[in-house]
Amino acid sequence: MVLVTGGTGLVGAHLLIHLIENGETVRALYRNSSSIEKTKSLFSLYKKDLLFEKVEWIQGDITDIPSLENAFENIEYVYHAAALISFEPKEEDLIRKTNIEGTSNIVNFCISKNIKKLCFISSIAALGDSTAQETTITEETEWNPEKPHSDYAISKYGAEMEVWRGQQEGLDVIIVNPGVILGPGFRNQGSGQLFAKIAKGLRFYTLGTTGFIAVSDVVSMAFQLMKSQIINERFTLIAENIIFKEVLETIADSLKVKRPSLHARPLFMKISWRIDWILSTVFFKKRKLTRATAKASYSKNLYSNEKIKKLLPVEFLDIKEYIATISNL
Repeated sequence: MVLVTGGTGLVGAHLLIHLIENGETVRALYRNSSSIEKTKSLFSLYKKDLLFEKVEWIQGDITDIPSLENAFENIEYVYHAAALISFEPKEEDLIRKTNIEGTSNIVNFCISKNIKKLCFISSIAALGDSTAQETTITEETEWNPEKPHSDYAISKYGAEMEVWRGQQEGLDVIIVNPGVILGPGFRNQGSGQLFAKIAKGLRFYTLGTTGFIAVSDVVSMAFQLMKSQIINERFTLIAENIIFKEVLETIADSLKVKRPSLHARPLFMKISWRIDWILSTVFFKKRKLTRATAKASYSKNLYSNEKIKKLLPVEFLDIKEYIATISNL
């Protein structure tokens, strides 16, 4: 039997569909019953309602050790996709507790229960920092603790350290580092918010660059890696490195709304996040733009997917075509 954490999120929910379609018996962790409805809606979106009934749901929390005891009963393989994705500085402690301590708990249970293989869904945020001599970021690029990183990036890097600790203690592991994951069904969180903002009339674009990937590619490749003989490796999963402006325009065109037309230059973004900090402090509101997200919007990071392409017969979906496919789902 396979255990999936984060089954009520974008990656985890799609992973459940993929695993069941490929004949796996699946158990999924959930924190509250209302969160299951999001996953059920995704199954319905794909017209796979009958498959949803095959998921064995068990209540638990990766930060609550006693609740994990029953979840790991009779489990052989684990996909750890649960994480808190946040760039809100006020949530630093919660981000680290969820992503680092939670992953440590999963690793410890995998070791004690003799799990055959663990797949950790990480992020390109946990990859290293390119130097002046490097044109692209790979799995071998070294993390530079002297450079500024978001709390989220630090938490995913720390989570990976827990996974590697497990590997040193005898656990077979796979780590995948997806880029910005695009997919349907979760418009109120993660990259889904891009679609929601553009639909409401987002005016600004930036010229930063990063890696993007379809959620279906993430789950398919994670599954292939788990079924393979490959162990104790990490893989960057990106289909393409694309300028944010192009992605925003593609989404706008697919939604048949006006494209963002104002270039938010780096100076504008630096001023904007400071104004946002002041307003959030005075009015006790959640941050809409942080220093980390502002910097990411104009940073030009290029990522390499050559490692997985050399080891597995994979083909990535075209991002712009995929956006057109999912925009109205």
